[in-house]
Amino acid sequence: MANIAVVTGASSGVGREFVRQFDRGAGGPLDQIWVIARNAEALEVIAEQTATPVRVFALDLTKRSSYECLHDALEEEAPTVQWLVNSAGFGKFGDFGQISEEDEGNMVRLNCLAVVEATYHCLPHMVAGSRVVNMASIAGLIPQPGLSTYSATKRFVVDLSRTLDYELGPVGIHVCAVCPKFMETGFLANPGDAREVRRMTTIGYEKPADVVRKALHAAVLGRSTCVTSPDMMAASVVAKVLPASWVMRAQDLFFTARAGE
Repeated sequence: MANIAVVTGASSGVGREFVRQFDRGAGGPLDQIWVIARNAEALEVIAEQTATPVRVFALDLTKRSSYECLHDALEEEAPTVQWLVNSAGFGKFGDFGQISEEDEGNMVRLNCLAVVEATYHCLPHMVAGSRVVNMASIAGLIPQPGLSTYSATKRFVVDLSRTLDYELGPVGIHVCAVCPKFMETGFLANPGDAREVRRMTTIGYEKPADVVRKALHAAVLGRSTCVTSPDMMAASVVAKVLPASWVMRAQDLFFTARAGE
């Protein structure tokens, strides 16, 4: 029975980095890596560049038929899913009413429903020692005006990860929500409101390689949440004890001051 890792959003950014580190042995011995994203050409390039055998699934995870395809492949091959990385997702900056209905809906479908569906189909193929890594965001711990739907979807990911980790802990399966700040990835390629991007990114960036390394380490240790930068760890602690309205107002003042507006 093959040991595999399943990585969604694998064509670029942090998903691509998970594939790279799995290929280097960071997740333990793997017989295959299953990569999922819409961009078939990019996935084929990854397969050619990866020493570990790669199975390509060019799927749009906002479509229900994509999960039927994944389910059928898992049933046919009957592998052990050692790792599931839910990395697919996107966000749009701007006030809620400025963002299109389609984009608002697809944020929920991809950031929330895709995590549920992929986990649901992979879980029957997991064993003690298997791990689920869900890419959340610091926005899931600190509500962020200008990223309202995105922030809410990542809060869903955090809470789902924590409760699943508690439920599955007795059988030796752990779920970790990873909460980085901004990374220089495709997430910022088509972000929406450019002014909000400039304001919010004044907090700086993290390197995808560092985030993935910390995420894998936290998952192996069985942690349900991984905040990958010290400054955001401190900010998330403060956000726990202050009223949400104060936290959002403080962010507005901070971002405005940092941006020099």
